[in-house]
Amino acid sequence: MARLWFSLAFTLALTLSAQGADPVKLWPGKAPGETKDIGAEKYLETKKGQLDVKRLANVSEPTITIYSPSKDKANGTAIIVTPGGGYNILAIEHEGSDVCEWLNKLGVTAVLLKYRVPKREAQTPDNLAMVQDAQRAISLVRSMQKELGIDPARVGMLGFSAGGHLTVCTALTKKRLYDKVDKVDEVFSHEPSFAVLVYPAYLTDKGGALKPEFEVKKDSPPMFFAHSSDDPVTSEGSVALYMALKKAGAPAELHLYATGGHGYGMKKVPHPCASWPDRAGDWMKSRGLLEKAKASSNPGNEKK
Repeated sequence: MARLWFSLAFTLALTLSAQGADPVKLWPGKAPGETKDIGAEKYLETKKGQLDVKRLANVSEPTITIYSPSKDKANGTAIIVTPGGGYNILAIEHEGSDVCEWLNKLGVTAVLLKYRVPKREAQTPDNLAMVQDAQRAISLVRSMQKELGIDPARVGMLGFSAGGHLTVCTALTKKRLYDKVDKVDEVFSHEPSFAVLVYPAYLTDKGGALKPEFEVKKDSPPMFFAHSSDDPVTSEGSVALYMALKKAGAPAELHLYATGGHGYGMKKVPHPCASWPDRAGDWMKSRGLLEKAKASSNPGNEKK
């Protein structure tokens, strides 16, 4: 049954990937731990004083949507995009689909992850459902390497705010946090090859120190950070994790802007922080991630 599900889902993904319009289920059945009905998935209306953005709520069926670049630009790198939203909703457009379209212009295969929100009750860690979805998405995308023309050693993540926290959790978690459900999980690694973090949240304690659950080592994935000093979601988190990576000898690059606040995503705000996509593109280029990938010799279990 698992093999049949994957074959059907995979065929659907390939058929629709060029448009990036229709999602593919992450799991062959219900997602792990889903026992409670949280209500129908829906978009929330923007309240007075809020940014005018699309807010997707009540996600219980996580999916991926593949955005493929034109064949002449495709370089073999893939990035899973995780929108923010405080683990309550997903800012699915300006931190999601708009990001995927930008990545396509760089020749990157973009994958929009619609992960479960809000947080489930009585889970440890409290974002367990979200990390499970991210780990599964990485393995699933790697399993599509031949058909999508991607290098399994060049599958990264890009996250905003809570999605940035999710990206860090996924990048620094060695153990798969769910029981393997099929050969995809048996064969393909769940760890991202690199990470791009835009105003990541929840990384430090009240004293500004990096939380102890974030264990950084020399072989931790390379990371890029963009944050604004006036962000109410403190930039201390990006600084603390950057310093930990630097001390461990892991590659990292930090861009700290004076102004910009929080939640701008791909919006053209009147602050220098709006240039973060250019800086992220420069960083990816410097690491060889925008060059045409050569034939990979590993099955998807190695990071680059």
